[in-house]
Amino acid sequence: MTEALILHIETATDICSVALSEGDQQLSLVESGQERSHAVLLNQFVRQAVSEAGHTLKQLDGVAVSKGPGSYTGLRIGVSTAKGLAYALEIPLLATGTLENMAHGALTHPEVIRMADSTGEQLLLCPMLDARRMEVYSGFYTLNNAVFRAVSADIIDEDTYRKILATHQVCFFGNGSGKCKEVLTHPNAHFIDGIDPSASSMIEPVLKKYAKEQFEDVAYFEPFYLKDFIATTPKKKVL
Repeated sequence: MTEALILHIETATDICSVALSEGDQQLSLVESGQERSHAVLLNQFVRQAVSEAGHTLKQLDGVAVSKGPGSYTGLRIGVSTAKGLAYALEIPLLATGTLENMAHGALTHPEVIRMADSTGEQLLLCPMLDARRMEVYSGFYTLNNAVFRAVSADIIDEDTYRKILATHQVCFFGNGSGKCKEVLTHPNAHFIDGIDPSASSMIEPVLKKYAKEQFEDVAYFEPFYLKDFIATTPKKKVL
């Protein structure tokens, strides 16, 4: 029996990332951190990731997308592309949470491994995505990827997460963690740089869903925005 060939799409932040996997093995990874480039780069990256691995789109067994939370525009582009591929190729659509994916990717970071060896089950992983001002999207996960606290939008001050930090060591990371360093000064709060959303971190969570046939409805699936989009009208110029 051949392993599932799955395309993974991550566009929840400024990072545009596409990976191709066969079973639990990553065959290719193409990504860029260029801002506001998803509309230009994503289709190119999809073709590149598939061709670099010596495959064609018609060979795909599924397409997966990072569903959010994150950038409204980035999520819309990623989900629209994934749904289009799933519909055109008549293959399953899968989706995993952006923060869940980041937590899984963090498990291979040397600093997380070092802390896990010394603290064990008391260590929690908290990926953070920048929202606005002092607000972040965050979630807390154990080292076996169980949800300790569900994803939410949090306004950060010195008392945020105080109860969790009183009983656990916590690794904070992601593009929302930088602005929290000077506020979350608890001795159990640890900040790690260089852990960002990547399609490579989606492979194992997606494979588990594929094995259980936890597929999305291509027609009705929507990104997990977490907060409602609020459109603003530019102020009229007064001559």
